[in-house]
Amino acid sequence: MAIRKAEKGDIESVVSLGVLLWGDHGKEDLRREFSRLIASDDGCIFVMFEGEAPVGFAQCQLRHDYVEGTESSPVGYLEGIFVKEEVRRKGYGGELLRVCEKWAGEKGCTEFASDCEFGNEDSFNFHMAMGFAEANRVICFSKELH
Repeated sequence: MAIRKAEKGDIESVVSLGVLLWGDHGKEDLRREFSRLIASDDGCIFVMFEGEAPVGFAQCQLRHDYVEGTESSPVGYLEGIFVKEEVRRKGYGGELLRVCEKWAGEKGCTEFASDCEFGNEDSFNFHMAMGFAEANRVICFSKELH
């Protein structure tokens, strides 16, 4: 197992993993977003390999706006993390999280945060097992103005 910071040549591998995590996002949208992040100083994607095969990734960013449960700025933020089902339960998610936290610390962050969808028990359990504390629960609303 090896983890490295994603580069331009990793885009297709990361997009194929991203579609598995965010099935409602199109490949082209993810390709644009991931390309922007790879070129950014405020965001990073780490990709994990078993041999030559990409098996997971984590996307982290710096958030300069208010982040629930934090008191500093910027805050390192785990935007997404995914490990292929066939290689889960090997600690790979924790390894990906650690490189994101290290990256955020090197960027001057003293806090790291994340979120998950309400009802996503797998994600909730992962976060709790990784030492996160629940900061808040919220239901958001919107409506169109006519």
